[in-house]
Parts: sequence; structure tokens; C-alpha cells
Amino acid sequence: MTAVTQTGRPHTTVLLAEAVEALVTQPDGVYVDGTFGRGGHSRALLAALSPQGRVIAFDRDPEAIAAAATIADPRFSICHASFAQMADELAARGVGQVDGVLLDLGVSSPQIDTPERGFSFRFDAPLDMRMDTTRGETAADFLARADERLLAQVIRDYGEERFALPIAKAIVARRQSGDALRTTGELSALVARAVKTREPGQDPATRTFQALRICVNAELEALEQGLNAALALLAPGARLVVISFHSLEDRIVKTFIARESRDEFDRRAPMAPPRPLRLKALARIKPDYREVAANPRARSAVMRVAERTEVPA
Repeated sequence: MTAVTQTGRPHTTVLLAEAVEALVTQPDGVYVDGTFGRGGHSRALLAALSPQGRVIAFDRDPEAIAAAATIADPRFSICHASFAQMADELAARGVGQVDGVLLDLGVSSPQIDTPERGFSFRFDAPLDMRMDTTRGETAADFLARADERLLAQVIRDYGEERFALPIAKAIVARRQSGDALRTTGELSALVARAVKTREPGQDPATRTFQALRICVNAELEALEQGLNAALALLAPGARLVVISFHSLEDRIVKTFIARESRDEFDRRAPMAPPRPLRLKALARIKPDYREVAANPRARSAVMRVAERTEVPA
């Protein structure tokens, strides 16, 4: 399913058919689309459900919430909130269990391709990077207050950038000169000077921009919270489908599914029965060569599928 971004570039939903096929086991069920974006997955889910089915979507981005208003289907509703808050939001709507949760992680094409959002070094624009532009600290605000140690830690841990310390030193030196970083172009140029070698085909600012985006939006913390919330909401036999786009996200998802897919013993009570497994890992799926050729942004995608096991009486 393809939409058009503000810059005229097409936005294509990654692993659309595979995600819907993996998720929907009960056409009459209630399903959560944790990252509405521009609605590709939500629309496909509605098409796969019966008249009794229901899709409840979540998104932090006000522009995504506005885009959701174009769906005139009584089976659909959306919450302006992070999927990390899905348990509370669904409880407020009287929903205690769902038949599937879909999380399509990372930044969407419309966010990348809208210059003023500040996600991309392809445009010179204010350093914002917030998923929710109505609240929170911008990337520029973070760069203006974080000390060298914190900057290096964020860039190293979230960007997996080996030149994190030289970049952090350069940011602090510029700030101390009275010329704080305010735009994506300024940051990109600073990183290019601080990074000594470049990976073939990759802009030297790629990892730093990823790190700041993850930090500003607390993406990894939200993912941990969202996975736990989804597990608590899934009915027996319901599916969890997560699409990630970089190794940090996928590692969290993989570890979570692995942990919940095995019996766990309480070391403090060695004679007690183990806590039974709560998930069963079903699949790991990557886009095929045709999808990657048609949509290069799909090349790093990994989709993991797990099923909620029966809850012991």
C-alpha cells in the first residue's frame, strides 16, 4: 500500500501482506496497530477483518493522527499516544484483551521526507526529531544541554558510532564558542569533520542522526514497555508481530520473545514449579528481493512473529 509524502516521494508500507497474514487469526477480533504512520497496515487489517472486527491504532505524531481522519470506518479508532501506553488507553476504552498487536518500528517515510521535522541530513532544517511535535525536548535542546560524557554515550550506544567521543567533543566545543547547533545542516557538517573514515555508501552523519532520534523519542524504552504491554493484552492464541529496521530494535524484540518462550525458574524458590512460557516464537521474515528492489528502505527490515500461549488456570 503506497501513500505520497509531502515531498512527493511514495511511502510504501513494508511487509504489508506478510504482516497482516501473520497477525489475523480471528476475523471478528480486536487488533492493535501500534504505529499508524499513514495507515497502510491499518487499512489492510480492516480489509482482512469481518464487519465485527475492530482496529485500534496508536501514534505519537500529530500528522499521523490527522491522516487517520480520512478513514471513515466505524471499526477503526486511533489514540494520540505511544504504543507504550496501550494498556492504559485500551483499559479506558473497556478493552481488556486483544487478538493481535502489530508494531512497525522506527521513523516513517513522511517523517524523513518532511524537512521541518529535522530527521534527515538531506535537508537543512531545524534540529527537531520529535515523533510528537506537541511535547518534549527537541534534538537541538538536547545538544544544547548534554555534557560530553552523555553525548558520547548516546551516540555510541544508540548509533553504534565508533567516533562517538570525537563527535561529542566537537559538539561541546562548538557550544562553548557560543554557536550552539540549531540545524540539521550544521550538525551534519560538524560530524563530517569529526568522523575520520566513512563507510562506503553511508553519510558520516547517519549513525549520529539515528542516535539522537532514538534518544529524543526514548524509542528503546518505549519498545520495552510496549512489548510488555502487548504480552499482557494478548488473548491465548493471539499474535504479536514486530517489524524492526535496525539491530538495536531487533535485538530487544528477539531477546524478549526468547525470554518469554521458555520456562523460567525462580532461583529464590528452587523447588517451586517454573513459570510457564507465555509466548511461542513462530517466524522471522525479511522482505524478498522484489520488495527491496521496489522499496530500498525495506532492505534492513526484520519481522518477528510470536503467539500467546494458553494461560494456565
